[in-house]
Amino acid sequence: MNKEDFEIFNDNIIYFDNAATTQKPRSVVNAIVEYYTKYTANAHRGDYDISLKVDEKYEGVRDKVKKFINADSSKEIIFTKGSTEAFNMIVFGYMAYYLKEDDEVILTKGEHASNILPWVTLSKKIGFKIKYANLADDNSLKIEELKNIITDKTKVISLAHITNAIGDVRPIKEIGNLCKENNIIFVLDATQSIGHMKVDVKENNIDFLGFSAHKMLGPTGVGVLYGKKDLLEKLIPLEYGGGMNIAFSSDGEYSLKELPHRLEAGTRNIAGVIGLGAAIDYLENIGLDNIHNYEIKLKKYLINRIKEVPNIKLYNENFESGVLLFNVGEYFSQDVAIYLNTYKICIRAGNHCAKMLQEVICSTNTCRVSLYFYNTKEEIDVLIEALKNQDKILDTIV
Repeated sequence: MNKEDFEIFNDNIIYFDNAATTQKPRSVVNAIVEYYTKYTANAHRGDYDISLKVDEKYEGVRDKVKKFINADSSKEIIFTKGSTEAFNMIVFGYMAYYLKEDDEVILTKGEHASNILPWVTLSKKIGFKIKYANLADDNSLKIEELKNIITDKTKVISLAHITNAIGDVRPIKEIGNLCKENNIIFVLDATQSIGHMKVDVKENNIDFLGFSAHKMLGPTGVGVLYGKKDLLEKLIPLEYGGGMNIAFSSDGEYSLKELPHRLEAGTRNIAGVIGLGAAIDYLENIGLDNIHNYEIKLKKYLINRIKEVPNIKLYNENFESGVLLFNVGEYFSQDVAIYLNTYKICIRAGNHCAKMLQEVICSTNTCRVSLYFYNTKEEIDVLIEALKNQDKILDTIV
């Protein structure tokens, strides 16, 4: 689907590492190049034509994001360096002043490092308890498990919509309702879902949300923090500098701008934000429902074909996402990835930034295929034939 829009595929690369980052269509690349070649200027700094055009483009993307996730206001959209910065802002800018020693935060062991390490770091300073919700036998998260472990001390549930390793799709509407009923703040990591299916912050009662542009056809180095306005008003900036203040003086007094600019100190990644806007346009033109449905059909084809290969262990074949985790016999996952590279096949091998997951699946390293709408059955066929020749793996490494 739409493979011709991606110049990188002219080199016959088979790219199955979309959970790590996605490829960029020409429209996104062209939007970034146009900024750098036709109207480069800083945002919110100039009173001349090209600077005013930058302001229009930059703030226009904020409005696109607002509509894309169905937020109430564009003031609830904060541009960041990525989801990692977004979660650090949530944890150290808001939760550091909200959580107390006796409070509880619920996570799972399947979360990405960006949604575990900030919480662990803050818990060491404040002393609140982190509870890890148990995963089911198929490594998914069931709403019943959350209901069983929440208490009157539970203040936050912070989870991925789709996990980057297992690829399970969490029931976020039910979780959002559970949080609302129990006065719990619901923090959602939408990094792996935002470019694959619709994410509605109001329908799902999401209080904070973070995602990265590069996982949804956009450039690296830019992302989004969404927060309900009343929560963002209380979020203390982690950075101070130009663009976020109204005035400051030598007596130590200063005043800050209103949202969203209060949380966007310094010159932002303007080209990246513009590229994010182009990526949203591209995704909406295809339709997220069309993308999701295509991925699920492609994953079913992959599972049926990979079962033809001897010595394959699958970890997550039943989830409705484009992520498939597997191992090949006793071969080290990185050796498999290096071998597949000789066929120009790109997969991920290792722990996928979810290092606690080994406590659940009892495997430190795995191979991961993560699909997107530009992947094809023909590419999967090449992968399967390569895996059937697995006796050549060690010869490639040696």
